[in-house]
Amino acid sequence: MFDTRHLRTFHEVVATGSYSAAARALGYTQPAITQQMKALERSVGVPLFTRAGRGLRLTEAGETLARHAGTILDGMHTAQQQLGALARLRAGRVRVCAFPSANATLIPAAMARLQAEHPGIRVELLEAEPPESVQRLVRGECDIALAFGYPGADPEVPPEVQVTPLMEDQLTVLLPLGHPLARRQAVRIADLAEERWIAGCPRCRANLLQVCADQGFAPDVVFTTDDNLAVQSLVAAGVGIALMPALVLSFMCHAKVTGRLAEPHVRRRVSAYVLRDHLRVPATGLVLDELTRAAAARVGC
Repeated sequence: MFDTRHLRTFHEVVATGSYSAAARALGYTQPAITQQMKALERSVGVPLFTRAGRGLRLTEAGETLARHAGTILDGMHTAQQQLGALARLRAGRVRVCAFPSANATLIPAAMARLQAEHPGIRVELLEAEPPESVQRLVRGECDIALAFGYPGADPEVPPEVQVTPLMEDQLTVLLPLGHPLARRQAVRIADLAEERWIAGCPRCRANLLQVCADQGFAPDVVFTTDDNLAVQSLVAAGVGIALMPALVLSFMCHAKVTGRLAEPHVRRRVSAYVLRDHLRVPATGLVLDELTRAAAARVGC
């Protein structure tokens, strides 16, 4: 393994043609240059120079090293510049995996601020429902995972993952316009025992079943889809009603449906999941901070 200091000195000796000229260029003494070149020759195991009168001549090994030294030093300089840019948050890539309604609400707000203040940071968006998003984080397929969990059903988290709570997302009852209960500001789940229901993703469907069971009935689920727009269209068509997070309704609401707060209140927790080692990466920490800020602003709306 080469000492990079020795390699830079060797490159200067070759460029200037002598130890004394290299010493003047680098600000060293000539004996210091001589010692560095002897150390380099010991590390490669063969002589690099021979004397030719008062000058130096490269050996075959010296010529081989000279052909590569510039490229090696240029590559190291480029690497140092890029690492410095990452440390100063002038560059970096962060992969974020989130569920659809987070990608449509929290992500845009966070990315707009990030782009304005740190244009060199690039964010790659992936989409997955929990627990798949957290599993992708553990597999190294993303740097930050956004996931939601219902009371008693949060995603399982290994010890190497840090969980940062972002917000609590109130669930609402989605009703077609003209429904008798649509005139109320809040709707009791117990009053919906005779309704037909549209269920969402597996985790949301499980929560719906539990919420209704707590109120003493099993919902009549007539349709299941994880497409939020399809849920709203089905409700608008009178196929059934649904339990939908307020985060979804904040960016997409069918003209023929209305949302009413569910009683008792039902909330899902939205959190960010990051491998603890990744928190030391400046760009990852920055994106996490912006996501936290975007969630806090939405809670205050």
